[in-house]
Amino acid sequence: MRRWRTPAALLLAATLLMACSGQRPVAEGPPGGEPAATGPTQGGRLVYALSADANGFNPVTDQFAAQSYSMVGTIIEPLVSVAEDGDWKPYLAESVTPNKTYDEWTIKVRSGISFSDGMSLTGDIVKANLEAQKASPLTAAVFVPITSFELADPMTVKVVLNQPWVAFPYYLSTQTGMMVPPASLSDPKAASLKPVGTGPFIFKEYVPDNRMVVTRNPRYWRQGLPYLDEIEFRVLPDTQTRAQTLEAGGVDAMGTSRDEDLTKFGAMKDTYTVHRAEGMAVAEYMFLLNTAVAPLDDVRVRRALAHATDRETVISTLRGGLTQPADGPWSKDSKWYTEGGYPGYDPVKAAALVKEVEAEKGPIRFELISTPDPNTMQGVELAQDMWRKAGIDVTIKQADQADLINRAITGNFAATVWTQFSSQDPDGEYIWMHQGYAKPVGEVSLNMTRLKDDELSAAFDRGRAVADEAVRKQAYATVQERLRELVPYVFIDHLDTGAIVARNKVRGIGEHLLPDGEKGLPLTGSPIPYHPFGQLWVSER
Repeated sequence: MRRWRTPAALLLAATLLMACSGQRPVAEGPPGGEPAATGPTQGGRLVYALSADANGFNPVTDQFAAQSYSMVGTIIEPLVSVAEDGDWKPYLAESVTPNKTYDEWTIKVRSGISFSDGMSLTGDIVKANLEAQKASPLTAAVFVPITSFELADPMTVKVVLNQPWVAFPYYLSTQTGMMVPPASLSDPKAASLKPVGTGPFIFKEYVPDNRMVVTRNPRYWRQGLPYLDEIEFRVLPDTQTRAQTLEAGGVDAMGTSRDEDLTKFGAMKDTYTVHRAEGMAVAEYMFLLNTAVAPLDDVRVRRALAHATDRETVISTLRGGLTQPADGPWSKDSKWYTEGGYPGYDPVKAAALVKEVEAEKGPIRFELISTPDPNTMQGVELAQDMWRKAGIDVTIKQADQADLINRAITGNFAATVWTQFSSQDPDGEYIWMHQGYAKPVGEVSLNMTRLKDDELSAAFDRGRAVADEAVRKQAYATVQERLRELVPYVFIDHLDTGAIVARNKVRGIGEHLLPDGEKGLPLTGSPIPYHPFGQLWVSER
């Protein structure tokens, strides 16, 4: 699904890389071994299959999903990137420095960087980009705490906030921190079709719903990069077609989460490699509950749903037993994770809660929304059966992804299948859970559960405002405790099964280095991850 109908839906897709489907993974074959080689070589062409087209290439006006970042990221770069350990690092910025109270950040731009149109990247251009992002209906909500952008000197921008914000630089690693030249800001429609940036490649051709082609940028500021001469992104929405095209040699790499693909290509280690995202870069699969409408405005009903949900059965049925149960927005291998307190599978407790509510209010009935694809429907029907056994009458309503998202943000739903939460820092989930973003039913609400909880919101505020990691960990422990107590989401599992499958001749996937020499975050996003392309190369062997 490519089109979104409200500014908030655009923001949702742009910020979350959201996906409302869950395919069934199975175990990979033996680890893929890349062929021996002496090192990166210049030249060559890569054909890379994507699952969907982009909605446009302008980071100020167009929603970005995983396929958008794959294509646009070859041309347009952000001020900040993320290292392998999850910490933010300057990219187009030479430094990003807070004051002592973290309510001002100073962005110093690297010298010697030019856009492919020849214009140098300067402080005033960075300022203009950030102001455009703050004014855009697409991304304005992200920058609510910012009061002004000030040009401190020709290469330095000061960001003034109305509150401390210790995780602010992470937001400059997404599309809100991507830099385009003044011509793109003044003509956003042209920028949507023909992107210009500072990146390793230059736009060559775009055929909607078919392909995008980029070529090597001879002016690229990182010496010796990129290695490839050209990349063709080919749009192949059907997963079976993508796999068949890869196997036939029509493409060199593809994204997938289909079990047949992981099994087949993972077993052929002499021909293919399989690369998967891990940790905080991966989203959680869940059911999103509207706490502002009956019967889900009653926490007893929400807890009954959680107790009635056998997550292990869902995982064995839909994921081949590969994923781990989720009990919150952060994975168990994250430093932010706190153990315990989630209402686990207990059908007796579920039935008792249902009877208690029924005695006061009558039968419990609601509608569950799902996208119509078969894999998602299988999971939804499985949950429906579990909940019915507890005495809850659930009907399923199908909706395409755009309608589902619009119903979620306007509150026109009771429950829906959902995938979310892949930010590297917990502050990335602030706007989706804080009560300040919870609006009445009928109004656009980024907090789609519409849960209003003083303790949870205060914990998010504390995590945003305090730099001490121990204090932040305690704050986000409180967030997890409140989520497990109030159950605005019925969490299922951590979707660490999306993969990039490539022929062995394609080298460097997930192995890029940042300008300071540190390893970058290998892959991110769900259910199909994405990664940078500037340091990919093609081996002749």
